[in-house]
Amino acid sequence: MKSFFSTGSIIAILLLAIFLVSEAQQCRPSGRIRGRKPPPGQCNQEDDSDCCKAGKMYPTYTCSPPMSGNTQAYLTLNSFEAGGDGGGPSECDGQYHDDNTPVVALSTGWYNGGSRCLKNIIINGNGQSVVAMVVDECDSTEGCDADHDYQPPCPNNIVDASKAVWKALGVSEDNWGGLDITWSDA
Repeated sequence: MKSFFSTGSIIAILLLAIFLVSEAQQCRPSGRIRGRKPPPGQCNQEDDSDCCKAGKMYPTYTCSPPMSGNTQAYLTLNSFEAGGDGGGPSECDGQYHDDNTPVVALSTGWYNGGSRCLKNIIINGNGQSVVAMVVDECDSTEGCDADHDYQPPCPNNIVDASKAVWKALGVSEDNWGGLDITWSDA
């Protein structure tokens, strides 16, 4: 009995399937927004936050990279206190949070419509680990407006953390701001 598929055909089909699965797991920009110049004094640059630049195009995302046991991410610094660079109160509970409390905001895809709200995650970086509570979204879909403190949209791989997280990871203050990390649900 003759086989309908040759060995070469089967290999080609398998490679195509692997490629399609890999493509499906990619998180690509979902759009772009044009930056607007913030009104004077309206962009809080605490913790070295960026302000939108007029005319610059910023990518937006509705997704984040796929989760794994230890998901790779980029840790940034954020103040969750009233008047801090985080803007308004946290999405999860409508409250501000003390910077000495280990709390985080996750990029839109990982925030997942609030499904991680008030749940703990484990952050690994700088040879240390810390448990932090998710209290906010680092919005990857919008930015450059008053609601977002005239800051650009978040990249899709951000864990935006309070000072307490940085301290617990043992990162010296002069190196706060950006760190490659891994994280997982607690």
